[in-house]
This record gives sequence, structure tokens and C-alpha cells, in this order.
Amino acid sequence: MAATPATNPSQLLPLELVDKCIGSRIHIVMKNDKEIVGTLLGFDDFVSILYTQTEITPEGRRITKLDQILLNGNNITMLIPGGEGPEV
Repeated sequence: MAATPATNPSQLLPLELVDKCIGSRIHIVMKNDKEIVGTLLGFDDFVSILYTQTEITPEGRRITKLDQILLNGNNITMLIPGGEGPEV
């Protein structure tokens, strides 16, 4: 009987890694240099993301807090699981 290998994050497909982050904090960098930190609620095949308890930090480092936000996957540059975001 073969042992099942432990799940190594480096062996996951990108969408599998995002799926494992549902319910946890994630830091997102957008194409327009805005950075968003919040709890990931879900996503679709285009990596459009639904966030809750969101903080948006534009270039000027002003923080805007929103209850929920839906991000278009085409505008996302980078996803950082467990990221705390930039220092203000």
C-alpha cells in the first residue's frame, strides 16, 4: 500500500493554492499600485476575488476600510497568502 505524499505548497497548482487560502488573510497587489489586505471569501476561474474586512492602501498610504469588495482578476498583479500588507 503506497503512502500518500504530504501536500507540499510548491507542488500545488496556482488555483489550488488560492483555494487553500479561503477563510484566511491574504495581501493583494493591484496593477494600479493599490495594495489590499483582507480575508478571502472566494474566487472564480478568472481569479475574481471576493474579500471581507478589507483595507485598501493606495500610493499615499491612506487606508480605506470596506466591508466587502469584489476584485477583477485581470487587475491583480500578485497574491500573497498570509500577508499583512505594507507598513503604513
